[in-house]
Amino acid sequence: MRIEIEQPEQAELEEAGVFSWPVWEHEEDKIEWYYDKTEHCYIIEGNATVVSEFDSITIKPGDYLIFPAGLECVWDIQSRIRKHYTVE
Repeated sequence: MRIEIEQPEQAELEEAGVFSWPVWEHEEDKIEWYYDKTEHCYIIEGNATVVSEFDSITIKPGDYLIFPAGLECVWDIQSRIRKHYTVE
């Protein structure tokens, strides 16, 4: 159960409708999170390290991530995160 990370082209994001998805934001913090559904998100602003039993990834603006359903992780947010997101 791994986190997928990509850096898609602007045209791919527009075609997928990413910029019309809701925006979630959170200030610097360390938060535990559980994904009960698969989430796709696009990082607009900020930096964080997301740690699960399978991964430790650093995310930044421009990253597109897929968090699988059932994933437990910790978000260590170094600077305010803003992301577009959708769940399946």
